[in-house]
Amino acid sequence: MRFTPQFLDELRARLSVSEVVGKRVKLKKAGREWKGLSPFQQEKTPSFYVNDQKGFYHDFSSGKHGDIINFVMETDGLPFAEAVERLANMAGLPLPAVTPNAAREEQRRRSLHDVMDLAAKFFAETLASRVGAKARGYLADRAISPATQLQFRLGYAPPDRFALKEHLGKLGVSVEDMVETGLLIGGDDIPVPYDRFRDRVMFPITDLRGRVIAFGGRALEKDVPAKYLNSPETPLFHKGDNLYNHQAARKATYDGGALIVVEGYVDVIAMVTAGFAGAVAPLGTALTESQLALLWKMADEPILCFDGDRAGQKAAYRAADLALPFLSPGKSLRIALLPEGQDPDDLVRSGGRGAMEEVIAAARPLADMIWSRELEGGNFATPERRAALEARIKELTNGIRDEVVRRYYRDDFVERLQRTFAPEGGRGGFGGRGSFRPGGGRSFQPRSGSGANRFGGQGFGGGFGGGRRGPPGPTLLPSGPYQAASPQLAASPIMKGQRSAISRREALILQCLINHPWLLHDHLEEVAALELAHPEAHKLRAAIISAFVNDHYHSPDPEEQAEKMRGDLAKGGFSQVLQRVEGAITTAAVWGAREGAARDDVLATWHQLVALHRQWHSLLRELKDAELALGEDPSEANLAWLRDVKARMAEVDGTEALIEGFGELSGRFQKSV
Repeated sequence: MRFTPQFLDELRARLSVSEVVGKRVKLKKAGREWKGLSPFQQEKTPSFYVNDQKGFYHDFSSGKHGDIINFVMETDGLPFAEAVERLANMAGLPLPAVTPNAAREEQRRRSLHDVMDLAAKFFAETLASRVGAKARGYLADRAISPATQLQFRLGYAPPDRFALKEHLGKLGVSVEDMVETGLLIGGDDIPVPYDRFRDRVMFPITDLRGRVIAFGGRALEKDVPAKYLNSPETPLFHKGDNLYNHQAARKATYDGGALIVVEGYVDVIAMVTAGFAGAVAPLGTALTESQLALLWKMADEPILCFDGDRAGQKAAYRAADLALPFLSPGKSLRIALLPEGQDPDDLVRSGGRGAMEEVIAAARPLADMIWSRELEGGNFATPERRAALEARIKELTNGIRDEVVRRYYRDDFVERLQRTFAPEGGRGGFGGRGSFRPGGGRSFQPRSGSGANRFGGQGFGGGFGGGRRGPPGPTLLPSGPYQAASPQLAASPIMKGQRSAISRREALILQCLINHPWLLHDHLEEVAALELAHPEAHKLRAAIISAFVNDHYHSPDPEEQAEKMRGDLAKGGFSQVLQRVEGAITTAAVWGAREGAARDDVLATWHQLVALHRQWHSLLRELKDAELALGEDPSEANLAWLRDVKARMAEVDGTEALIEGFGELSGRFQKSV
């Protein structure tokens, strides 16, 4: 069998029926479904219906009914295999290789499902036994009733290193199968494989068919290294492609319930117990692109519910950045933040369903959250800082791939900028509308009601001038073993690698950290995640982080911190690298990166540098994709895409000059010309 049931399930999960049918039939929304004229026979009144949640179409005029594969077979006259191949190409899903062992592999996968089901039964039986008393106590403390435990098939893994292994062995399950499903820890350096999950409350993870594919285990002892432990990647389980409670939530959202994304297993159970049946959770990681696609197949605007602390807010920001490029007409997110210090489980147990309903009702659009983030704690007292804010917003909106959504975001953001910074009695100069009369002595702090507070504001977008004139098409340049398909790629540090000097932008980022180590107190995670093209920049960043982590730099004097950092780096053998960093900075105008700059100037410079750096790397990747697409299909659309990317890269080069304006709080100013 070439196309296994698992492959076909994945194909159906990636493509909605309306997406496939919509290429041939003009569909209109009709409640929870779509309707249109029958593609199988002539009619004037629509009798053809599509249901994405249930994954089928039905034509009342002809009586035909089926899924996306049936539809392509019927409308294009294709055999089953060719219809699947066409849909796989549409979904970007690689076809499984044709091998003589395909049938045996599918049979083995089925046997692995059987192994996981046996393990789930063992854990459930152990929870109900005398050995599971401690686990039942934990669940009782979390208000998880015995009925709910049965509903979610909860269990308990006993402390013994070989309890599950011996139980499954008696049932004829091989050690090889137990290792392959992630139930045992084995390997060349482990002569006797042993149980992965021990002394943990067990949460089975199921696929859309309700089959157990993995487990999450919650430790009962406090001194265990990992409070939550998930199954590893296996032939059955890819954690970034699944959601906890996915099967039940899909039915709940089809029945009209809200789709709510929370952070953990217990949170999902608490939400379902409180009446929110459409609750799901990622599986031990931040939300992924695949999980986002699964959410949008169930609901147009899923609600992401995060803990009300700083970590929860950062998680909300990460989810927003993930979703922005993939927004499409009607598809977005809403963000709900819980009261600080409480997660959904805490809130439901203390305030019941009503308390959670208030949080859900207060969920704000994705746009509001992003706008709030950009203004949070900002000082926009100078034109340069307001220009930097506009540049950051423009960068964000440019990342939206759908042209229509991108345009609406831009337009709405222009209005926000104007409302926020317009002087009294007139509108601001953003977007070319209105005028600004100087001399009023205004501080240009964000105006109340315009998004200065968390989740404030009324929309999201930003129109940044008229159409762009892109440079001509690509010029293919040979570059050793790689083909640099444009001058930008050929000149970039990514293509030049170690032979190039450290780029000016990377050098400025490093100089900021060396001269102002206090930045690492709040930006350590951000610094560690930055893409740096040059190997020496990589090594120097690692040395800076190491020095900071080992001695936290608690001195209140910024100059003493900078002197200590330079001394630590010199002791580590980085004196020549420091000289090369200085040499890569061809202008002294970036005041915020230098010693002696005021804190606000440093922060403004840092945010601008990081934003531009991320945008440049993102555009380099997009440029490569656009050039490859144009090479494969020299269409007008691909040419327009390439020109748009190049125009945006030119804008980044121009925007970079903005950071040279920061510095007034450090006592630096320039005479107007």
